Amino acid sequence: MTDSCAAPEQGGALPASVDTEKETVLQGRVLAGDAPVGGAYVRLLDSTGEFTAEVVSSADGDFRFFAAPGDWTVRALHRTGNGEASVTAPGPGVHQVPITVG
Repeated sequence: MTDSCAAPEQGGALPASVDTEKETVLQGRVLAGDAPVGGAYVRLLDSTGEFTAEVVSSADGDFRFFAAPGDWTVRALHRTGNGEASVTAPGPGVHQVPITVG
């Protein structure tokens, strides 16, 4: 049986094919204290709060979205708690978004 989610593999190094001078990448790690939280549903919301995308964090708590420049909210939902962070991505590049749940 295959996973029905079409989201790319989360975590690890950014693929070499990604041109960070042209693409806007929002990535980070979901944490509970200092411990990574795997299996969290991580949602990307636009500047109006509208749902845009969702991925599941890797076993190491990592997640990644490819987005347009702008203001975003990243929300993590997990059985141990929820958390969110705001990020402004003024242009292409890698923008780090750490999220703590609790």
